[in-house]
Amino acid sequence: MGDMSRWIFLMVLCLLHKGQAIWLTVPPIGTKCVSEELHNNVVVLADYYALPDDHTHPSPTISIKVTSPFGNTLHHNENTTHGQFAFTTTEAGNYLACFWVEDGHNPGGKSLNVGLDWKTGIAAKDWESVARKEKIEGIELELRKLEGAVEAIRENLIYLKTREAEMRAVSEITNTRVASFSLASLGVCVLAAVLQILYLKRYFQKKKLI
Repeated sequence: MGDMSRWIFLMVLCLLHKGQAIWLTVPPIGTKCVSEELHNNVVVLADYYALPDDHTHPSPTISIKVTSPFGNTLHHNENTTHGQFAFTTTEAGNYLACFWVEDGHNPGGKSLNVGLDWKTGIAAKDWESVARKEKIEGIELELRKLEGAVEAIRENLIYLKTREAEMRAVSEITNTRVASFSLASLGVCVLAAVLQILYLKRYFQKKKLI
């Protein structure tokens, strides 16, 4: 297997299993946030739940707010032990999920552990429903998953190519501005040096030193 084929195969596997099950420690005061950079038209599905440290206090509750790169609220829930949110991205950039504890809703007064199962793209698709609806199973279903993964790879490559072009354009504009500023600074320095020489020459002539 060549390097390119191996790279594509590994990328397919990553996309098929792209889900982030993570643990967060939410402080009693303040917020704890996680973010992921996503491009446009990506399906996101997530489950979250608060875990008590012991069984001596009632189940703690948490509050959550999910926002888009432009600050639009996609999900907002307060004082809950668990929940779920799902959306399809309409903006490219960092999507932010922030957790916090409301005053009086943490009897133990300690930090809370929160589980977050964050799935995007192919991993968020309900393949069981697809299989039931289209009456496919086994190898055919796996091929459909691979087809979806390949399409996701193509979209990711297009997104990365677009971002690279944007960054290259910004870099070229920045280089042009830096070069213009450098030339302007050099011109100012030369002009200042000439003026100083003329001033000193006039001063010494006035004092009859030269």
